[in-house]
Amino acid sequence: MAKRDYYEILGVSKGASASEIKKAYRKKAIQYHPDKNPNDKDAEANFKEAAEAYEVLSDGDKKARYDQFGHQAFENGGGGFGGGGMNMDDIFSQFGDIFGGGFGGGFSGFGGGGSQRRVKGSNLRIRVKLTLEEIANGVEKKIKVKRKVQASGTTYKTCSTCNGSGQVTRIANTILGRMQTSAPCNVCGGAGQTIDKKPADADAQGLKVAEETVSIKIPAGVVDGMQLKVSSKGNEAPGNGVSGDLLVAIEEIEHDNLQREGDNLHYDLYVSYPDAVLGTSKEIDTVTGKVRIKVEAGVQSGKILRLRGKGIPSINGYGRGDLLVHVNVWTPKTLSKQQKEFFESMRSDEHFEPKPESSDKSFFEKVKDMFS
Repeated sequence: MAKRDYYEILGVSKGASASEIKKAYRKKAIQYHPDKNPNDKDAEANFKEAAEAYEVLSDGDKKARYDQFGHQAFENGGGGFGGGGMNMDDIFSQFGDIFGGGFGGGFSGFGGGGSQRRVKGSNLRIRVKLTLEEIANGVEKKIKVKRKVQASGTTYKTCSTCNGSGQVTRIANTILGRMQTSAPCNVCGGAGQTIDKKPADADAQGLKVAEETVSIKIPAGVVDGMQLKVSSKGNEAPGNGVSGDLLVAIEEIEHDNLQREGDNLHYDLYVSYPDAVLGTSKEIDTVTGKVRIKVEAGVQSGKILRLRGKGIPSINGYGRGDLLVHVNVWTPKTLSKQQKEFFESMRSDEHFEPKPESSDKSFFEKVKDMFS
């Protein structure tokens, strides 16, 4: 089933401000909150859908990628909630501030009862360099990552300050009456647990650094600077917390012969003067291997040969770009005496007189064709 548009889910326009997006999400979250809709699977699905939309649209970088590439930007580990796979605790933990803690225990209750806040580990960021061939075909990279994990032998106990809820409730008298607010426990940081025992090589949170090989599936068509997300491969959190994410920034390695422009590729083909006059065939590079192309006799310098479908696949899945071969006729800079005499004798020959035809387009027309 196709995903719904994030702006449609929250009921805002594409040009909505950050405050408008937050307000719209708060409204949807209240409407579909599980405590208001017990045992209602449709309401729960709508609640998760709204949280997924807000997670993307409230983040400037993710919003920009979504506006440019749509849902495709977050597929194959590219970010978002990975199809709504976040559980309720994850959503409550990440977006608890939306309600300001004013509903009887933070996100835990329109009806009371309470739900322990789950602390999330910090994210990790790495850069992955890709060749143009890897970008064109998609690739799976195995990367060694140093991340914090719970040390073996670490045990936790219930926080005595918040009794394991992760929240501290305060009641204040105001001119409007008694107001109840909730905030994360300052002793356990909202985890609901504190360290009981830990090994000597663990830090104050019971974590230690370990190296792990992470497999990253990178879809075809990514662009330099794009950031992908591998869920739960960041630093672990203490106690019953959830792991952070691994954020992967894409870096494109410059190709020796091909230049990228969006989904299209450009190749400069140099041919000798005799080859331009007589015609020839040339082997050139593409991202899927070498191909041989035919150069017609009498080809003009500046001619553009378009090889359709030999470019980069669209990240949105809308086909594939082209390879544009720019023909450059190489004029020799030094000639032998015999060669000079030949060309001198050809100065007045009618076959060497420039006679552009209607098919020989100007430079500006060629540039226009490239983008049509």
